[in-house]
Amino acid sequence: MDQNQYKKYVKFALFLSIITIVYNIAEGLVSVYFGAKDETLALFGCGADNFLEVLSGIGIFHMIVRMMKNDLDQRDKFEKTAFKITGSGFYILTIGLIIGAIINLVNQNKPETTIVGIIVSLISISTMYLLVKFKLKVGCAIKSDAIIVDANCTKTC
Repeated sequence: MDQNQYKKYVKFALFLSIITIVYNIAEGLVSVYFGAKDETLALFGCGADNFLEVLSGIGIFHMIVRMMKNDLDQRDKFEKTAFKITGSGFYILTIGLIIGAIINLVNQNKPETTIVGIIVSLISISTMYLLVKFKLKVGCAIKSDAIIVDANCTKTC
């Protein structure tokens, strides 16, 4: 790949990281608000998950800015910390959702479908599908394991 193509992919990766951050903040706020308001654990958990993805997006954004300035040999302390927090956060979120699900089972709470939950789900699935597709394409093109891992994080979310 020539230098111009590489720069285009890096700029596109920067754009994707900004979209990831902005979108996940917006979806996270909506999901947490309506999840708490409607007492919907799944919607609330989705919102919490979005904020973890924001951290991953910030780590990728920081890395890409560094890539634009000079070659990267390794991750810096900021990126490592962002990715560690993201990974740890997913474990904590998973444990919290499992505990919440067990409490709901014990109390025999039946899930309610909310219009907001359905709308958020449809928008999220569409947006995340596109983000995963483009992040994988860019990550493979510029041989960035971090971007590929971020795409897989997006897929998991």
